[in-house]
Amino acid sequence: MQTSAKFKAAAGVLAALTAAGVAAWIYQLMNGLGVTGRSNGTSWGLYITCFMFFVGLSAGGLIVASSASVFRVREYKKVALPAVILSTVCICVAGMFVLIDLGGIQRVWRIVASPNPASPLVWDICVSTLYLAINVVYLAFMTSKKPAAQDRVAVVSRFALPVAILVHSVTAWIFGLEMAKEGWYSAIMAPLFVVSAMDSGLALLLLSLMGLNKSGLFKTDKKLLTNLAGLLATCIAIDGFLIGCEVLTMAYPGAAGAETLSIMATGATAPFFWFEIIVGILIPLAILLFAKNRARMGLVAAASVCVVVGVFCKRVWLLLTSFVEFNVAGAPGVISGSSAAAHAAGTDAWALASAYAPTWVEIVVVIGVVSLGALAFMLLCKKLLPGNRAAADAGPAESGLAGEAA
Repeated sequence: MQTSAKFKAAAGVLAALTAAGVAAWIYQLMNGLGVTGRSNGTSWGLYITCFMFFVGLSAGGLIVASSASVFRVREYKKVALPAVILSTVCICVAGMFVLIDLGGIQRVWRIVASPNPASPLVWDICVSTLYLAINVVYLAFMTSKKPAAQDRVAVVSRFALPVAILVHSVTAWIFGLEMAKEGWYSAIMAPLFVVSAMDSGLALLLLSLMGLNKSGLFKTDKKLLTNLAGLLATCIAIDGFLIGCEVLTMAYPGAAGAETLSIMATGATAPFFWFEIIVGILIPLAILLFAKNRARMGLVAAASVCVVVGVFCKRVWLLLTSFVEFNVAGAPGVISGSSAAAHAAGTDAWALASAYAPTWVEIVVVIGVVSLGALAFMLLCKKLLPGNRAAADAGPAESGLAGEAA
């Protein structure tokens, strides 16, 4: 099977970006987390934002694939394999961001040696590892040629669906059980994470299937894409409803969340909040509500892009809004701890409010990790999808004879 020039060029670009990301990560390891934009006030930044984002993106593929067996939605079985490939790659990318965020990765063994069972962070590591294992097993059975493999796929799918929901719930509880942060401490955090994971994951799956269609690596019926677009519209509507419930609770007179809502709506994270509401919810919902629009792949692709970018903006405002205000009243505040204040003297080392902007190191590392994920998805699709596997198994001689016969 010949590899096209476009495929080689895309793979080469992604490999170069991955190498740049590795170089930036090595620079971070050598110089410490001081080269990032984080500080004592903002202990999590772009890496954890991307972790939340990619954990969510992994949901759509696995939920669609497992629904084919659990709910007997036979149409979804046609796209189960690329869906699981996408889910596997996304959860691996999410895990990489956690390791990068640790800074001193040489101490990662302490997670296993001395875990704290009461910490939601430990729960998340356990569930995410189980989630990855299920994805790998699922993928192995789906690509196996053994007669009993398909029966095992049906068994694994019954575990995959609840674990997919659980992994996003546990990720949400990392924030939702944090009493010290007013913007996170909410019972609705887990449902909000699960639904936004479903709509962003479905949107990315739609974009991936359209890309595979265009490249010729895998063909998906237009009717099935339209069906998935309808499911996406439902998830967007539920996501918007849950955000509305949370905002109403925070905005109601006398509620404790008024200050946090003010930061979200008019403060530092307001651009991300309003972008998510308008571009991530209202516009794609207005497009996908109409059946005739769901049948137009250009509009479906545009709505899907809006959803993916909008959910990323949601992760930004959800994470950073609660870091703006300190839990300490009055001057001098807290020691900033940022790289900018490292050599400051006197009151310049103190801060009354937190500020964060990602540095070039964080941006290059993120680009490198995402490029590695995209490259892995391309290579796995080329290797594992049915049409390519059949051509590879046929061998060059049989492929040539088939070409002459055609």
